[in-house]
Amino acid sequence: MPHPGADPAPPAPRPRGWRWAPAWILAFVALWPAPGYAEGVLALGALLTLVGLLASRFRGGAQLLSNPAWALTTVLFFAYWLPEAVSALDALDSARALREAAVDLRYLPFLWLAAAAVASARGRRVTFAGLAAIFALWTADALVQAATGTSPLFAAIDAAKVALTGHGMCTPEQVAAADRLSGVLGPCNLKLGPVLASMSPFVLFVGGRRYGLLGWLLCAAAVGVVILLAGSRASWLGYALALLLSGWRLLGWKKLLAVFVFGAIAAAALGLGVPQVRERLVRTAPALSADIAGLDSALSGRARIWRAAGCMIAEHPFNGVGARGFREAFPACDPAPGEIAAWGGGPALHAHQLVLEVLAETGAFGLLMWFAGAALAWRAWRFANPEARERARPAMWALVVTVFPLNTHLAFYSTFWGSLTLLLAALYAGSLLGRQESPGAPQGGQGA
Repeated sequence: MPHPGADPAPPAPRPRGWRWAPAWILAFVALWPAPGYAEGVLALGALLTLVGLLASRFRGGAQLLSNPAWALTTVLFFAYWLPEAVSALDALDSARALREAAVDLRYLPFLWLAAAAVASARGRRVTFAGLAAIFALWTADALVQAATGTSPLFAAIDAAKVALTGHGMCTPEQVAAADRLSGVLGPCNLKLGPVLASMSPFVLFVGGRRYGLLGWLLCAAAVGVVILLAGSRASWLGYALALLLSGWRLLGWKKLLAVFVFGAIAAAALGLGVPQVRERLVRTAPALSADIAGLDSALSGRARIWRAAGCMIAEHPFNGVGARGFREAFPACDPAPGEIAAWGGGPALHAHQLVLEVLAETGAFGLLMWFAGAALAWRAWRFANPEARERARPAMWALVVTVFPLNTHLAFYSTFWGSLTLLLAALYAGSLLGRQESPGAPQGGQGA
């Protein structure tokens, strides 16, 4: 028993394996252009996390994450996963849906790893700066592709794939069909715009923090040009939200308004000179008409998809048609069967909108769980102190941009977009609520 006058014993040191958590998260993100390898890193990270926790019998958890951080990370995972599991019970293909729900349990330990990666001052600094560097590099690579027609990063990945397997990342048909800037993700994975829009807050945050107003403006301009050329109008709206969230405190409303005016002029100029941008600007114009046909044309057939989603919601109100079951349910709910769809042949794969996807695929129960997760995330932010809010700000911005409901979206229950969204949720929880520091230790400042 310690002497009453003795100094308190320091907390147990952080387990050594977790010191590599930031590098593991950065490796996972850097491998997104090679989805199979990224999935392998995710699965191995989840397994190592479980092994480490079991080996220590879950002792020393406060040196990894604070109790509120453990709780929020776990609750946010279950807000995503429980709707998937419940919807699988009577899905159109219940065996496959239950198998997918079981496999997705791997996300939980990986989210603990991601939250632990940013729970300390050093971890936040390495992780946020690393994410900013990755997406700054992807931006520079896409600008090279815009100027020369070739993405150096994708060309290197494709050459490596040819050397290993004898065939490239994409088929010639996919390369020929690509109608927008694809960057490092390649012409068979045209998600550069949405990915950059969601992850741009890390670039903007680090650029503004290290280089001030000029750094923020240069980062905003470079990323903005790439997102415009990447052609996804949903990413345009998402990036505008990212600029709004990150710019108003740095620039003030008047200067930020000037940035948006300049951006609109630049978009119009690009529309005059770049066919892909002009096509999307022209395609957006019919949305101003009052009829459904004009809206559907402007939204590339999404009005038809959303009407089908409404049918699924009416027929399966409690737990939906099953996560990722939209494509199987679409033919029975198609409001225009037999007509050629704006997206081409085949059924729609998902609802292209967060609220409709959750309602159609997981029902009212799923939407209630998502609302509960959002409410708890907001409650944690509301009751956090200013220092905690500041260090979590870039992750919060990125998460808000990704799940902003007044936009169209990729499929949240797909492997790629689901893992991206859950990663941001874990980075938010870990950076906001952190871990128990030793007495007198610095609390992490602002994270980058």
